[in-house]
Amino acid sequence: MTESVAEIGVPHAAHEVSELSASYEIGKLGMWIFLAGETMLFGGLMGVFTLVAFSRGGWGSDGAHVNWRLAGINTIILFTSSMTASLAQGAARGGDLARVRRYLSASGLLGVLFLVVKAFEYAGDVREGFTPLAGLFWNFYYLMTGLHVLHLFAGVVVFFGMLLWVKPQNAGSWLERKLKYACLYWYFVEVVWVFLYALVYLSPSVQ
Repeated sequence: MTESVAEIGVPHAAHEVSELSASYEIGKLGMWIFLAGETMLFGGLMGVFTLVAFSRGGWGSDGAHVNWRLAGINTIILFTSSMTASLAQGAARGGDLARVRRYLSASGLLGVLFLVVKAFEYAGDVREGFTPLAGLFWNFYYLMTGLHVLHLFAGVVVFFGMLLWVKPQNAGSWLERKLKYACLYWYFVEVVWVFLYALVYLSPSVQ
């Protein structure tokens, strides 16, 4: 009787492991396809921005008015949030749910801080008369940075939403997998910002 149960149990467990593995592979493929599409979106916008700049011989005085200092602060904030997100992944692998919650909260709060700084930056731009209708440079500026803000806001929502899933019954590979997807998206948001900072804030200001 014992042998019969064991014989039935082993294939059943193997089947569950196989299903989890297949689910993980499908989820990972879906995430990479999504990120590939987003990369083409941002890459296309940055490419057009660069081509237009070359065709005009640079952005002239428009590019000199961007607040690269506030953008630099936001770059540091985003780097720090990526570090805490990575620490959350490590804590999940170690089964330390308290640290997972702590680092996820830190990443989410740093994302909120990024948005607050960005709001101050936008307010300063508008106050000086640099609205989205102020010229072609500002069209691109608000389009690209605004799109990035939307992506970052979505990441913040995901981080805070994941706090609801950090429970003992979810510990293990399930939580690790969800965290990996969330962090992969956040790293993408970080990399996009690095390119935007170099292209929009630093390049035009020195021309």
